[in-house]
Amino acid sequence: MAGQNTYPQENRSVEHHGGFSRFFGDLANKTSLASGRASAFMVATGVVLVWAITGPLFQYSDTWQLVINTGTTIVTFLMVFLIQNSQNRDSAAIQVKLDELIRVSTAQNSFVGIEHLTDDELEEIRDRCERRAEAEKAGEESVKKTGKKAKDAADRAVG
Repeated sequence: MAGQNTYPQENRSVEHHGGFSRFFGDLANKTSLASGRASAFMVATGVVLVWAITGPLFQYSDTWQLVINTGTTIVTFLMVFLIQNSQNRDSAAIQVKLDELIRVSTAQNSFVGIEHLTDDELEEIRDRCERRAEAEKAGEESVKKTGKKAKDAADRAVG
């Protein structure tokens, strides 16, 4: 069954969302990967160095300054959308994977889909989980103490 799609209905809906969304997603992924490489940083550093070196040639004119300001503004503006798109898709994919792990495990299935709750509702769930974890930790410590007492009592009875 490995490699087979267990959710054929869901895949059909993904196929219908092709076109521009698919193109933009692919572009965003490739751009995010490329911009995160050392070579991209080196190219950007090179551009800034060339710009800085040419300053005296252009007498540090307003146009010379405008070139770097405009270039960095355009690149920053476009990268915000591309990187956000990649992060949105990564987050959605991770959420689906977590939901599937919760669904097939002994975890509470009620946690599936909680990413759609309000901040206050999520905070309430987080608080409940933390209280449960603290209670479990206290219970484990109590069991350890009881076990140690039982061991000590057994050792005294034998010794």
